[in-house]
Amino acid sequence: MSLLQNLIPALYQSAVFLLTFYGIFVFVSLLLFWRSGPRHDWPATTLTPDPWPPVTVQIPIYNERRVARRVLRAVAALDYPRDRLQIQILDDSTDGASASMARLAAQLRAEHGLDVVHIHRKHRQGFKAGALAAGLPQARGELIAIFDADFAPRPDWLKRAVMSLMAHPQLAFLQTRWGHLNRKQNPLTAAQALALDGHFVVEQQARSASGFLQNFNGSAGLWRRAAIEDAGGWQSDTVTEDLDLAYRAQLRGWRGGYLNALDAPAELPPVLTGFKRQQRRWAKGSIQTLRKLARPIWQSAHPWPKKLYAWVHLGGYAFHIPLLSLLLLSLPLALLPHPQLPWPGLGLFSMIFGLAPFLMFALAQVKLAGWRGLQRLWALPVLALLFMGLSPAISLSVLAGLRQQGGTFERTPKQGHGPRLAALPQRIPLRDLLPEAGAFGYAVLVVALMTHAHLWPLLPLPLFFLLGTGLALGLELNEYHAARRRHHRARTSLIRVP
Repeated sequence: MSLLQNLIPALYQSAVFLLTFYGIFVFVSLLLFWRSGPRHDWPATTLTPDPWPPVTVQIPIYNERRVARRVLRAVAALDYPRDRLQIQILDDSTDGASASMARLAAQLRAEHGLDVVHIHRKHRQGFKAGALAAGLPQARGELIAIFDADFAPRPDWLKRAVMSLMAHPQLAFLQTRWGHLNRKQNPLTAAQALALDGHFVVEQQARSASGFLQNFNGSAGLWRRAAIEDAGGWQSDTVTEDLDLAYRAQLRGWRGGYLNALDAPAELPPVLTGFKRQQRRWAKGSIQTLRKLARPIWQSAHPWPKKLYAWVHLGGYAFHIPLLSLLLLSLPLALLPHPQLPWPGLGLFSMIFGLAPFLMFALAQVKLAGWRGLQRLWALPVLALLFMGLSPAISLSVLAGLRQQGGTFERTPKQGHGPRLAALPQRIPLRDLLPEAGAFGYAVLVVALMTHAHLWPLLPLPLFFLLGTGLALGLELNEYHAARRRHHRARTSLIRVP
């Protein structure tokens, strides 16, 4: 028993230390943001290239019938010289929408004189990375812009992005901020908008202005074709091909740039199932990229603080593992005869890990909308509960990323102009709910035991897990039954005799 009495508190405090370390990382990002203030949006320029360089806009789509026409029409409306613009529809769809995309491409060619190419692959080899790579040999642009199907860029986006990229020959890519078409749709989209604003406005801007390694976010960005080819092209051995290519290009001596003043509105997943799928892919892919590039990063010529920051950046989703470990260790800790912890360490954890993200989200909203932007922080508790609730599933994705390369690229379904539940996947396997269900049951047991034993100092974390996993599980069960009803109606309509 004496061994357990020492081991379990030590493991608990180790998890606290790892979470505190991640909080320090966020504080470092805030410090970089503050120190680099005069260089924010440094790539921006008003210099006009003469002549305008040829640009290919790639639109990778896969079963995106609800939003594909919207993004294609938005790209067709870009204010750019027609003889210098090519649009590629990289279509891997299997839902029968490809014929409609081909017709729309022909219509845009006939009515607007646009060079629109529809490339339909009958297989998804390499998934999104494979589609982008397949389109590159047919691209006639020296610059490559990429938009996912859920984006709707404004007409001036391309000219402003091209001016900034061309003014800085060292830039491999230029990432622009993601706007939000449906921030106010529901608490889930409002919470996601907070998280993305913090990432772009603070983290991306700080990394770009400070010369740290930064990521390309996969959409609403502009690449120099020469940099793509120099870095080895699009590769599918991770499920975050965007992050992988961006780091490989920067390790080759290129630089990434970010423009906060230039945004491209996009649709946020309005259902938890879509948000969870997105987070699992980002978590798995970022860890795969860390596995792949950890050694090249450390062997690069970058100063060691930038190397360490890059490692923590790529491994950021792994903080869910020590977070989940605190819940798992709470039960054996509570069963010890005299559970003791170094409480000052717990206080430091609460202050740093809890305060740093709050400051980042608040700062982002003030930068975007002035002091009235703080009104958006009402969604912060929702965001905290959702990330706590999805922590078991995200932890499993991190572990999967440590074990395997590549994997299936899970598309995040879109709503478009349809009802909210149109964003649900066709089928939701019941096993996908098991991580939240297991954590919820475990949290119920821990909370009950600690309440009975009056272990109040240990209670907040498992109680927070109980609320978070309960919220996630409740939403997922509702969406699971909605998907089943929709599937049943579809089958009934197919077998109905006219």
